[in-house]
Amino acid sequence: MRRRAALAALLATTAFLAAGCAGSTAPAASTAASDELTGSLTISAAASLGTAFDEIAAAFEAQHPGVDVRPISYDGSSTLANQIIEGAPVDVFASADEKNMAKVVDAGLAADPTLFASNTLVIVVPAGNPAGISSLADLAAPGATVVLCAPEVPCGAASQTLLANAGVTVTPASAEQNVTAVLTKVAEGEADAGLVYATDALGNADVESIVPDGAADVVNRYPIVALTDAPDADAAAAFVAFVAGDEGRAILARLGFGPA
Repeated sequence: MRRRAALAALLATTAFLAAGCAGSTAPAASTAASDELTGSLTISAAASLGTAFDEIAAAFEAQHPGVDVRPISYDGSSTLANQIIEGAPVDVFASADEKNMAKVVDAGLAADPTLFASNTLVIVVPAGNPAGISSLADLAAPGATVVLCAPEVPCGAASQTLLANAGVTVTPASAEQNVTAVLTKVAEGEADAGLVYATDALGNADVESIVPDGAADVVNRYPIVALTDAPDADAAAAFVAFVAGDEGRAILARLGFGPA
């Protein structure tokens, strides 16, 4: 049902783009072979891309009915990169940072990833902000229960940089393996605050977000690539082009992602 709802929303967006953006520079790769592509795609994507990639996959399938996008695996980028290096059969990998993409490229499993989006961090607190958190310094206050992403995953590395830039030292109650886990703990009131991507907090009624000082200086850029041994190489390449093309970028922008 989620996929169907996303498909309906994306079809509307596609119609808008067709009507209002006739002069845009949509890459031919995403449309030229619309009725010729076949196959199945296995995609691994950063947890922060969940909503966006569900919509993008639905729109891609609508444009390429001969291609089946299997349910996308969402997790921390470091976990996904390790799975791919250890032999997980993946056609397309989208990371929340360039560091973990580099691991896959350096292992000889992919080449020439494409940057397609960016993101920054916000402080999230439970609705009503019961602990009165308002700044990064408040995360270090005695008694404040804070959850962060683990340092090895992109949101954790960005959190460490943001806190270090502000001269704030935080001892988290837990270090989570993906940004979704941090958001869930804060939304359920298990923590007073956490650091997540701005896109994760957007539209979530269970949390409030605060843009901390220095957030604009810590930007994660998202790369995507078709794996070298992808069985349906043409379909994998087309999906990458779709994400980086006009329709993919329109969805990402609507959901709060910045340009690459």
